Amino acid sequence: MPLIVMCGYPCSGKTRRAEELKVYFEQNTERKVHIVGDGALGFEKNTVYADSQKEKNVRAALKAEVERKVNKDDISLYFNTVYCLTSDEQSSSWNTSRDAAEQYTQDIFDALVLRYEAPDSRNRWDSPLFTILKDDTLSFEAISDVLFKRKAPPPNQSTQSQPLSSTNFLYELDKITQDVLMAIFNALKTSVPGDLISVPGATEKISFPYIINMAELRKLRRQFISYTKMHPTENTGQISNMFVQYLNKSLH
Repeated sequence: MPLIVMCGYPCSGKTRRAEELKVYFEQNTERKVHIVGDGALGFEKNTVYADSQKEKNVRAALKAEVERKVNKDDISLYFNTVYCLTSDEQSSSWNTSRDAAEQYTQDIFDALVLRYEAPDSRNRWDSPLFTILKDDTLSFEAISDVLFKRKAPPPNQSTQSQPLSSTNFLYELDKITQDVLMAIFNALKTSVPGDLISVPGATEKISFPYIINMAELRKLRRQFISYTKMHPTENTGQISNMFVQYLNKSLH
């Protein structure tokens, strides 16, 4: 049995997309599909993700369940990743629209978003990668070909590794700015106002004139992403510097 890994921010549509794939495969290939997720384990998510040991145990249980469902040989031969790409603002909105019992607390949500590592199709373990935006339709046939025919997906919006499309530009923009925030978050633990902070991919440094909180940084990131979507650059290598310049200008 082949394996599909769904990834994305919390509340990014992973469960919905998994259900769509289940319906497609069971109706069109007459194959039984098993969905393995933390929702089936019956735990209180905010309690688990607030405790690193409990989270480790849950992830181990998920891994064990996957290993019970799939054939070990198929994992390496028939495997792909579906990335539900959303902004943290969109995912946060979806989180707050859930029933209260199903919501992440804001602290837990922010922590999960902050340490999330987006997939990269240039990495062997993330390829083949299908990136799906909130209003997109899944590439069912292409995903099926990868799983059952071992046919490489065509170079289209969801599979190109270079930023040649709006989808991939948005992916790079989201990932790079998230990496910058993570670097800032780690640096702020030991720095004081006025210190120069280096961030990955940027030649310029950030200087904070006062102690800033993550809520304000996330707000600035959302503003920068909104602006950059309207004024995209073909050179994604400059996004880090552009974001640093934006932060310095906004904070001084």
